[in-house]
Amino acid sequence: MAGVNKVILLGNLGSDPEVRHLENGSAVARFNIATSEAYTNRSGERVEQTEWHRIELWDNLAKIAEQYLRKGNTVYIEGKLRTETWTDKEGKQREGKTVRANTMQLVGGRNSGGGDSNEQSSQSNVATQASRPAPAPKPAEPISSDLGGSGDDDLPF
Repeated sequence: MAGVNKVILLGNLGSDPEVRHLENGSAVARFNIATSEAYTNRSGERVEQTEWHRIELWDNLAKIAEQYLRKGNTVYIEGKLRTETWTDKEGKQREGKTVRANTMQLVGGRNSGGGDSNEQSSQSNVATQASRPAPAPKPAEPISSDLGGSGDDDLPF
């Protein structure tokens, strides 16, 4: 049976990306983003829960992250969950999860805290996928079991 490994996150950067340029010309960027959710518990108290996610970007995405991403920016990430193992300084075997992103989009603009609105709107859609520029989002096409037909059906939407 085939599986699916897809992660979608919308969160805020906890720090500026750390970018390394490798000898072969590749670039890798690593940073953490926080996602938060708020709810009211049984006793009526408002509770906010924050999760931190390690993100890894390669090549063109890493270069874009180096240029545009800063601590506090809101970013949309799509990618795959990867398990990494390493030995720490004390010799203990460690394990952690990383999201290797293949899509990244800056949400809000370069200066999400304020600034020139023209600059924000011109920078609000920095996006790319793997090694090609991302086109403007298109609405999803309906899935039809009629593979060779016109795609019209009796659905009201």
